[in-house]
Amino acid sequence: MVIDAKNLVKRYGTLTALDHLDIGVHEGEVFGLLGPNGSGKTTAINCILSLLEYDEGTIDVFGTPMTPENYEAKRNIGIVMQNVAVFQELTVYENIDYFCGLYVTDKALRKKLVDEAIEFTGLGDFRKFRPKKLSGGLLRRLNIACGIAHKPKLIILDEPTVAVDPQSRNKILEGIVELNRNGATVVYTSHYMEEVEQICTRIMIIDKGKAIATGTKDELKEMVSIGEKVIVDTAEPSDTVMEEFRRIDGAASVAYSDGALTVISEKGMSSLEEVLEILKRTGAPYSKIRTELPTLNDVFLEITGKELRD
Repeated sequence: MVIDAKNLVKRYGTLTALDHLDIGVHEGEVFGLLGPNGSGKTTAINCILSLLEYDEGTIDVFGTPMTPENYEAKRNIGIVMQNVAVFQELTVYENIDYFCGLYVTDKALRKKLVDEAIEFTGLGDFRKFRPKKLSGGLLRRLNIACGIAHKPKLIILDEPTVAVDPQSRNKILEGIVELNRNGATVVYTSHYMEEVEQICTRIMIIDKGKAIATGTKDELKEMVSIGEKVIVDTAEPSDTVMEEFRRIDGAASVAYSDGALTVISEKGMSSLEEVLEILKRTGAPYSKIRTELPTLNDVFLEITGKELRD
């Protein structure tokens, strides 16, 4: 076990940020940590990194108790936090060299590692640029390069793709998969469900400081009560036709919005045949029809609720 946190409790006055939380991360996995705003994700990460004191529980990293003085464990951890943390006065190369130098004192080895990090993150054309000259996507990639240059065994990434363009996001995700393929264990937090579904081998959803679901994406999808979605691009149906869709056996919900009719079936059921029959019988015009299985986003919303969070 790379991370073995048990019974974590962290209080801020009367607020319990972590409520007897257990987190276990196995070697070689990409572990997704999901939760609404204020759920305790960042608090948990800060406790695991020994950046924050906690009130109860134990944390082992690489099989040893994690403390502020456990430098052996810290040398094998790479951290990429949500807020970009680089020096504006230094170039891309100098930033990566500085952070790598916190772990690697041998200059020849450090130069090799910095060059590899620059190549890995696609920053070769920007080696002499200062951060203020970089786009948001390039800044994120610089942030990642600074965190992984020393080749850590455990990499913790907290919202690494916030506010970046699709090309940079794709580059970052490909890089995370490559890091994992090369032997790193990864802990990944994100609000982008499709990212987590794409790269994470196991996922934990936490809310109000508690773990409320853990498993692979397929295991989590088995927890929700809904089944297949049938989506029809069509003009808004009349009330009579909508009522016919609602009477479909096994239809959990029927809604029309933004030019699309959506029929969601109960778990294990499909409404496609009945939807097609109603469209044909009523002569309702449509341009496209498609089906979707439950997504991780559906799981997240059903488990944590749909109300807005601060």
